[in-house]
Amino acid sequence: MSQPVSTNLIAIRPRLADRGATSAVAIVDVATRFVGGFFEWFGNIGIFFWQVVRAAVTPPYEWRELIRQLDEVGSKSLPLVALAGAAVGVVISLEARYSLSRFGAKSLFPSTLVYSVIQVMGPIITGLVVSGRVGAGIGAELASMKVTEQIDAIEASAINPYRLLAATRILACILMMPLLTIAADVSGLLTGWFAQSMVEPLSFHQFMESGFNGATFNAFLPPTFKTMVYGLIIGLIACFQGMRTSGGAEGVGRAATNSVVLGSLFLMLADVVLVKLILVVFP
Repeated sequence: MSQPVSTNLIAIRPRLADRGATSAVAIVDVATRFVGGFFEWFGNIGIFFWQVVRAAVTPPYEWRELIRQLDEVGSKSLPLVALAGAAVGVVISLEARYSLSRFGAKSLFPSTLVYSVIQVMGPIITGLVVSGRVGAGIGAELASMKVTEQIDAIEASAINPYRLLAATRILACILMMPLLTIAADVSGLLTGWFAQSMVEPLSFHQFMESGFNGATFNAFLPPTFKTMVYGLIIGLIACFQGMRTSGGAEGVGRAATNSVVLGSLFLMLADVVLVKLILVVFP
């Protein structure tokens, strides 16, 4: 005779319990490793940042390499930043004109465009564009030098790679970000005014006078100079990912991808903190 159904269920239950316990242990193990890797990454990048700062303030200084990186980060990123700013200006102009017309507040269009571009969209768009172009370039370049042992050769030549490779690139990102942001703001304001003037006649002098009426330096300088923090984040993460990579060509691609993804992510998180800080310090 076959065994009763209840006996079969009793035999199966311990095995199901074992599977559940094994799954719980596996989940806890994965979570533990993720948290450990998260804090380990932050610890490593903190140590890397300290090594870069210590190398940057110690002579001799790499002025020639710094100037080359200023050109690489600044002038070669200018067309993309200006194009992105122009697109943002047109979009904000179209959306603002439509929204303000619905509420009978078309006279506020210049101020809306000026404040939207300079305080909000200009800095973040500039940061994301530079993160995509410069971050990926720095990460891929340094990763390629790492896997081909060029960084080891530089170190063997009694040259500090943190000073030559990392400090110059990070400093170039910090110095160029406010200037690129200003270029994006100017481009966005010009195209926004042009898009509006194509629909309704509006002189540029009237647009600028109405847009900046009652504005102070506290309204525009903090959003512009906060991009120096963006530059620090982009340069630091890109250099860290590039100089700590391994695994040949696959590692180079992974370093470039991580530089863009992590740089953009931490840039947006920093923007949240900086906006709140600016509102507190410059009410």
